Amino acid sequence: MPIYDFECANCGPFSVMRRIAERDKPCRCPACGEEGGRVIGAPALALMAGTSRAAHATNERAAHAPRQSGDGPPLRHRAGCSCCSGGAAKLAGAASDGLKRPAGRPWMISH
Repeated sequence: MPIYDFECANCGPFSVMRRIAERDKPCRCPACGEEGGRVIGAPALALMAGTSRAAHATNERAAHAPRQSGDGPPLRHRAGCSCCSGGAAKLAGAASDGLKRPAGRPWMISH
């Protein structure tokens, strides 16, 4: 069940956990028993985990103007192409004869 904020005219704000179907109904103040109305406030983003805050920030950025592939600097070729990097791309751990061999790791099985 979610927690909703209410405002009592005598005692001030208080929070109550109640069902979603009852969210808009007035609630009795736990201190004095008077009925208080619901208060709509901002979400507590400071209490969220860093990953959730980053996801919310990404969604906000994407809501207005999504980034397109042509927005960045133009690339002539894909990353690691052999014509611009000065030679053919080599596999990590590959020997000069093209075979992959474990370098200093006799327990590693290469395939």
